[in-house]
Amino acid sequence: MSFASPYPQVQIPTTSLYDYLFADITDEDADRVALVDTHTGAETTYREMIASINALAGALAQRGIGVGDVVGLHAPNSSAFAIAFHGILRAGATATTVNALFTAKDIAKQLTDSRATLLVTVTALLPQALEGAESVGLTKDRIVVLDGPGQSADGHPNAADLLGPAHPAPEVAIDPETHLAALPYSSGTTGNPKGVMLTHRNLASNVAQIRPIQGMTADDRILAVLPFFHIYGMTVLLNAALHARARLIIMPSFDLAKFLGSIADHKCTFAFIAPPVAVALAKHPLVEQYNLSTITGIMSGAAPLDEDLAETVAKRLNCKLVQGYGMSELSPVSHVTPFDGGHELIGKVAPKSSCGWTVPNAVSKIIDSETGAEIDPPASGLSDTGELWFKGPNVMAGYLNNDSATAETIDADGFLHTGDLARVDSTGCVYIVDRLKELIKYKGYQVPPAELEAVLLTHPQIADAAVIGVVDTESGEEVPKAFVVKQADGDLSEDDVMRFVAENVAPYKKVRQVAFIDAIPKSASGKILRKDLRGA
Repeated sequence: MSFASPYPQVQIPTTSLYDYLFADITDEDADRVALVDTHTGAETTYREMIASINALAGALAQRGIGVGDVVGLHAPNSSAFAIAFHGILRAGATATTVNALFTAKDIAKQLTDSRATLLVTVTALLPQALEGAESVGLTKDRIVVLDGPGQSADGHPNAADLLGPAHPAPEVAIDPETHLAALPYSSGTTGNPKGVMLTHRNLASNVAQIRPIQGMTADDRILAVLPFFHIYGMTVLLNAALHARARLIIMPSFDLAKFLGSIADHKCTFAFIAPPVAVALAKHPLVEQYNLSTITGIMSGAAPLDEDLAETVAKRLNCKLVQGYGMSELSPVSHVTPFDGGHELIGKVAPKSSCGWTVPNAVSKIIDSETGAEIDPPASGLSDTGELWFKGPNVMAGYLNNDSATAETIDADGFLHTGDLARVDSTGCVYIVDRLKELIKYKGYQVPPAELEAVLLTHPQIADAAVIGVVDTESGEEVPKAFVVKQADGDLSEDDVMRFVAENVAPYKKVRQVAFIDAIPKSASGKILRKDLRGA
């Protein structure tokens, strides 16, 4: 049977995302600092930010950009990104956020598929942006370089060209329930990237669903290193923090020393991370050199985080660490653990290996992937493993121009089939096992790569690890292969790694092959790119 959220219901917004975030801002909050760029030290108040958002929307309208148009946004984290993103939406257009690591070919493919008529980028990414945009026919005046010299100098409008005239924001009539606000593209780790159609209602709903659980306030300082172009950073950091009137401490990219220094210098209270950052926080000696005492809570998402690793980070930083779960198609959060671990909600603290409970105004199911039968929450312990399904107001409108993929993902009852394997306990708390398509089948047994990766990361001489299934040339069977990054002083052999895993798992789960590499390939959101390892 389906299991509903145990969280109290929330009011689902019926306005545009802009109005939901900013329409009721008070004078007191308007004068608070909203955005801080760590690489320059520049601060932007809520009043200044909203004025810039409106001016940018007005400038886009002057250029004929509005309802029905798609604008590409290709930039690392910055206050300019936040303003550009919300300015695009305020103009009535749709923002398709482009991965800052994309090649020119990748950029061209997304601009073509989304039918973007304008691209916003920055100087640091200009070579690939220009090549990609020009290859799909965008002219110079349709390629905005926010920090460039300006249209009179090189033909590309810059931020001053757009904001300087201070054109009033246009009057826009949209239906928040159907109008597309954002068009991020799925990561492509299990197939070709697809445009994920997220409406204003989707994005605003997810902020409303997570805000009471996160507990952020206007006095909080939130470290923003997760990329805003990814849905995790877009909703959980950018939009939710702005709704809370908190201060966003913005990092353009991850660097451990700068990450730690930003926490110390800006007295950050919360950080949102992906598992690769947790590995560094647990193992790197640099952590001891910084005063991180202001951090009260860390949330990890984007991929499963092992309980032992989570406990190590929480103890080392003397803070609470919890997990959440989501995906681009869910705007993204579907399950989350409150920072008290669930004590007030349920009366007990969820294990750090769980991703928490279904968000408000939503329901979940776990389905046996072999039989299609529903797996009920057990009276005690954990249920059997099955695919996690979810239904709520944050479920995407569908995949752009891909009705067949949409129908395969969202069923007739409105449940989105996540493709992730999970278990549930008696309270409805969910535990992610692994991706359905990434399970390794060894002699008929199911072996989750994430479980073996968690074991490997407990070894003191292993800095990072990933596991995939490969075909053994002698037996013809699929076997687990570990890719291992040694610590700087590590002295491990392949036999050492296989022996260590064998001592900690069931016999059928043992690693059968090992390769040592310099770094584990990962997406910007922290997911292991297993497809890259398969070619290694």
